[in-house]
Amino acid sequence: MFPIRDHNPSLKTPYVTYALIAVNVLVFISYWPLMSDARAINAFYGTYAMIPAAISAGEQWQTLLTSMFLHGGLMHLGGNMLFLWIFGDNLEEELGHTRFLGFYLLSGLLAGAAHVLSAPLSPVPTVGASGAIAGVMGAYLLMFPRARVDVLFIFIVFFKIFPVPAWIMLGIWFGLQLFNGVGVDPAAGGVAYWAHAGGFLVGLALIAPLWLARGGPAFWNRTHGHPPHPEAQYRMVRSSIPSAGQRRNDAPPSRLTDIPRSGRNRR
Repeated sequence: MFPIRDHNPSLKTPYVTYALIAVNVLVFISYWPLMSDARAINAFYGTYAMIPAAISAGEQWQTLLTSMFLHGGLMHLGGNMLFLWIFGDNLEEELGHTRFLGFYLLSGLLAGAAHVLSAPLSPVPTVGASGAIAGVMGAYLLMFPRARVDVLFIFIVFFKIFPVPAWIMLGIWFGLQLFNGVGVDPAAGGVAYWAHAGGFLVGLALIAPLWLARGGPAFWNRTHGHPPHPEAQYRMVRSSIPSAGQRRNDAPPSRLTDIPRSGRNRR
């Protein structure tokens, strides 16, 4: 189950969000050829990925920043950029371009610090933008808790897209990070759950002054937790994909699809 879009259109062009996506993609392309050489990619990550043991020893502090723009594979990159594309534009509109960039970078830095605190002696390189993106998600939750998010649910061969309030989708995501963070040794590699959870909480804290300036609970009362503008509408069209399985003779098939709007730790 993962989100594919929200119903919260940004009214201004999110230049910083687009630029961050472009930079992450271009950086990944730049070292993509190294992926076929284990020694070369390990040396690359050893230089630019965040290694908690090195940070704890007072070394390689710059990797708290550089690791935010590295990814461990296409799926890792694609998943992070999807979340940034869905939630980043609205937060950029609320904060403005410059403040949003600062918010994103600070969320990523503090999320990396949370991972270091969870496994200070880990020698496992950590890469990924999801600590920063988790900060964006935390801020989105506070500003637009009832904005609708379309979620793609897949169960074996069954799949369905359905809208849920942002607080449900983001709340479940955050709960899973806490649950897995408690149950998994962060020094063993895999997903850096505490970076995710830490980034999410940092995002909530950083956006709180803006939320309070808008009136706090009074802001929610005015907007009812929805975005302060009309939500996006998605048009449904009949699909040419045939239905599978048996059907009743008195019920002709009808399918509808959406036309959408115009050895490492991974974060």
